[in-house]
Formats: sequence, C-alpha cells, structure tokens
Amino acid sequence: MRTRRTSMAAFAAGILLLGACGSPGSGGGQSAAPTGSSDLATCDPVSGDQLVVLEDDQGLQNADNVIPAVNAQAAAEDPALIPLLDTVSETLDTDGLIALNKAVDIDRETAAEAAQAYIADEDLAAADSGVGSGKDVTIGAANFSESSTLAELYAEVLRTAGYTVQVQTIGNRETYLPALQSGEITLTPEYAATLAEFLNTKVNGTRAEPVASADPDATVEALTTLGDDSGITFGQAAEAQDQNAFAVTQEFADEHDVATLSELADACGGLVLAGPAECPERPFCQPGLEETYGLDIAEFQSYDFGLIGDAVRQGKATIGLVLSSDGSLAS
Repeated sequence: MRTRRTSMAAFAAGILLLGACGSPGSGGGQSAAPTGSSDLATCDPVSGDQLVVLEDDQGLQNADNVIPAVNAQAAAEDPALIPLLDTVSETLDTDGLIALNKAVDIDRETAAEAAQAYIADEDLAAADSGVGSGKDVTIGAANFSESSTLAELYAEVLRTAGYTVQVQTIGNRETYLPALQSGEITLTPEYAATLAEFLNTKVNGTRAEPVASADPDATVEALTTLGDDSGITFGQAAEAQDQNAFAVTQEFADEHDVATLSELADACGGLVLAGPAECPERPFCQPGLEETYGLDIAEFQSYDFGLIGDAVRQGKATIGLVLSSDGSLAS
C-alpha cells in the first residue's frame, strides 16, 4: 500500500493508529507463534487483486467520520460559512472518499482537480454566488494527501459562493490545531474520534476516560462539547470515515460467503493476520478481533504498514489491517 498511498500511510502511522494498532512496524513478514485454536475449519488465504473491507458489525473501531472544524469566532461572524461546508458532508460517504483518494494517490490527479470534479459531479456549487464576496478564508490541511483533498473540497464550495480562499498545508495536529484556535487558519478537515480524544486529553488530562466510540452521534456530541472549551466549532459530520479496518481479498470473501467480521469468526478458524508490529498488543487490533469477535488468529505476521495490503493480495495472509478510505480499495 505504501507504493500507492505513501502520504496517507505515513499519517496513519502518526495519527489513526496511535489509538488503535500503533505506528507501522519495521517487519517484513516476520511471523509470530500461533495464538489461537478453534474447532472451525482452517481457511487458507486466497490471493486476489481486489481487497474488500469486512464490516465492523460489532463496533470495534471508533467513529472517525470526516468533519469540518472551524474557528468559533469566524463561524459566529459568518453564519453562511458552516452551511456551505455542510453541503460537502451531506454528500460524502466512504465510497466517495475512496474514489477521491484513488483519483489523487493512484490516478495522479491533483487534489484541486479531484475536488473540482467532485463538486461538479455532485452539483454542489453555491446557490448564492455572492454570499462570500469580500471575505477571505484560510483552510489548513495536514501533511497527507487525503487532508489536502478534503481541504480543496471545502475550498471549492466556498469559492463558488464568492469567497477568496487559500489552502495551506501546515503539518500535524499539534501544529495546525493552535493555528485554528487562534484564527490564523479559519477551518480544517478533521476526524471526529481522533480529534475528540486529542482534545479530551488536552482538556481533561492524559488519564481521562475515552469519549469516542463506534457511535458517530455520541462521538460528535462529545467532540462538540470539547470544542466549546477550545474555541472550535464543527459542521456536520460526513458519512465518510477514515479509520482502521480489516480486509480480505474479494475471492476469499466470495469463497467463504463473508461480508462482516462476525461472519468471518463463524466461518473460519486458523486465520493469518497481517498488521504492524504493535498489532498484537493494541486493543483495536489483534486483541480486539479476538475479544470482540472471537476470531481465531492462528498466526500474526508483522509488516510495514504500506506492505500489509499486498501481503493479503498475494495470499501471504488471510486478513490485514488497512485504512477504510484507501484509494486501492476502489473496485
């Protein structure tokens, strides 16, 4: 996967996997001793070109829905701003985000080109082309391609409403969040669960009880409350999620008639799991699969994050950790 989405994999290492499966390991397919046993038939890996994410039907992962985060003062001074951003959220689901990432990371379109095509295809041009006339907006993006594309989506919608918009790539959350709070940037694309826990530890301390969950509404509610104390307000959360997910090949899913992690647990034993080196210790990775779903993991293989998808495609592992919005998941 690294060869296809280098910048996104790097972000996953530093942000998404921090609370889940850890940063990518340094392994290249090193195997651990078998960790489970089962009366179910062993389902060998099945190679194939297309990966399919198995539904997290029991809510192991937190709800990392895409959501626009806006400087509270800027939002208060411009009531038209958030409703325009919400038009993006109303249309963007995970399949749409996968398609955008494919356009940028695989087909090599620029983020601006992909965003302009999406706004045109979804007919999101503002009805009032003058509502933003004379207003300047600066959108901050993190330093990975998906964030840049989301920033350009927001920018393009605002430009159709007459705003003068600048998109700046600022860096990681520790860098761009203070800029958002101070008003140096007006808004930024964010992820509900990850930001909720980031703010939770900032506001309530490193030992604070987690506030994010698999429930998007509850997670956004907690995030909104934390934002009130941090000078940040939020638009509508999109259905689109970029979070940890587990994938098998389409051929494997078809052979064993599985579409969810629960169905996999009922159908197969002796599974080979590919993930970063920290996966066996991280609650949202191997322990979560075993405890929440009862998956029988017979073998764990450690890979650099960018190599996990290819290990599954090549039939070296049955199931692997991926990002739910990875462009290589496009069918």
